[in-house]
Amino acid sequence: MRWFGPHDPVALNDIRQAGCTTVVTALHQIPVGEIWTVEKIQERQNLIEKDNAHFIPLKWEVVESLPVHEDIKKGRHTRERYIENYTASLENLAKCGIKTVCYNFMPVLDWSRTDVNYELPDGSRTLRFDVVDFALFDLFILKRKDAHYGESIEVEARKRWEKASPSELKRIKDTVLLGLPGSGEKYELDEFARALGEYKDVGDKGLRENLYYFVQKVGPAAESLGINMCIHPDDPPRPLLGLPRVVSKAEDIHTLLEAYPSRANGLTLCTGSLGVSPENDLPAMVSSFADRIHFLHLRSTKREENPLNFKESNHLEGDIDMYRIVKAIKKEEQRRKRAGMVDAEIPMRPDHGFQMLDDLSKITYPGYSAIGRLKGLAELRGLEYAIEREIA
Repeated sequence: MRWFGPHDPVALNDIRQAGCTTVVTALHQIPVGEIWTVEKIQERQNLIEKDNAHFIPLKWEVVESLPVHEDIKKGRHTRERYIENYTASLENLAKCGIKTVCYNFMPVLDWSRTDVNYELPDGSRTLRFDVVDFALFDLFILKRKDAHYGESIEVEARKRWEKASPSELKRIKDTVLLGLPGSGEKYELDEFARALGEYKDVGDKGLRENLYYFVQKVGPAAESLGINMCIHPDDPPRPLLGLPRVVSKAEDIHTLLEAYPSRANGLTLCTGSLGVSPENDLPAMVSSFADRIHFLHLRSTKREENPLNFKESNHLEGDIDMYRIVKAIKKEEQRRKRAGMVDAEIPMRPDHGFQMLDDLSKITYPGYSAIGRLKGLAELRGLEYAIEREIA
C-alpha cells in the first residue's frame, strides 16, 4: 500500500494487517528538484522496518513519486541541474536497494478532481470529476482568458456559479488547486495562474520533446543502476486548463518507450487513469507493453451520462474489465518467471479506495483511507487467486 510517511493517519501496522509486505512511499518533505540523500532514504527505510523483528517484516520497494521539476517539463536552461539532481537521487536510491521509481510528467497539477468527498448511495465517499464544476473554476474563479468548453457546458457552468454558495465555490477551488498527493499543500490562485502562464509557449509538441529529452538523459543512469523508471499516465487522460497531456493513450506510451528503448524506461499501469478514456483498450495495452510494465495501480472508474464526468468505482466494477487486465498481467508474470527474470512479480497496490465505515470520521488523504483500500485489495486478491488457479 501507499504510505505517506510518519504523518499518514494509516499506520504501518494497518498496512501489515492488510496483508501487505512492502510499502510504496516517497520523501514528500524534500522540495521538488533537490537531491534525495542516502541519509534521508535510510531514515525512511529505518522507520518502515523498525518493528520488523516483532511483526511481519515490511520494506520500502517502490518510490512513488520522485517528482520531476517543472523546469524540466518546460525545457528551461536550468533543467540540466535538475536532471543531474534527479540522477543523483536515483544513484542514492540504488545504493539503498530501491530499484522501482514511479514518476509523472503532468504539468503544474498531478491528478485532477472537483470533489474528493462525493457521497455514494450507500453513504461512503469517493473522488469525482465534474466537467461543469471544472469549467466553473476555470471560467469564473480562475478567469482564464483562453478557456473554452463549448456553449452547453459554459451555460451550465454560469448557472452553477450564480447559484453556488461561498462554501461550495471554496470547495471547488480548493479541490482543483490540490498539490501533489502527500504534500498537504495547495496552490494559491495567483500562483496557479502564473504557473499555467509559464506553459503558454511550451505546447503539446514542446512537452513531448521535453519528456523524451528527460528519459534519454536519465535512462542510461537508471539502466546502469538496475532501476526501472515507470511513468504514471495522465489523470484524467485529456488536456486540462490549456495544459497538454502527453501520456494519455497507447500511441503516447509507445512513442515514449521508443524514445529510449530500454526496460529501464517503463510504465506504471494505472487502470483508473487510462480507463477514463473509452478509447483505451486496457487488456490490449497490457499485452502491448507487458515487458515494460514495472508497477501496477489497479482501480476502476465509471463514466457518467456526460462521458466527461467520472467517479472512482468499486475495484471490480465500473468501466474497467479487471478480469481481463489481471489475467493478462498474470500471464506476463508467468512469462517472466519462465525466463528467470528477477522482477517477475510486478509490484501492485490498490488505489483510490472509498472512504467508508469508521474512516468516515477520520481525516485522511483523498482516496487513501485504510478500509476502502483494504476492501479493494481483498477483491483484487480474490480475483488474482481465481485466475492463478485457472491458468496454472
